[in-house]
Amino acid sequence: MKQVGNLAVVCAKRPDMLLQIYGGNATVHIGLGSSRAVLTAKWDDDATINSIIHAINFGKFAEKKEARM
Repeated sequence: MKQVGNLAVVCAKRPDMLLQIYGGNATVHIGLGSSRAVLTAKWDDDATINSIIHAINFGKFAEKKEARM
């Protein structure tokens, strides 16, 4: 239950994400159109929400950094 606030902060920093909390679930929509990914967890399932936060910050859904020369 404590991690849903952290998820909200992470999503608020990314314009390509939408966090929806409804019916006991926290759902993150990432991207647009047919390539949109949807990640869902119970709003009080801290372990699953932590894994979503990790995927957003460091994993598959992390923002791509441009290489500087």
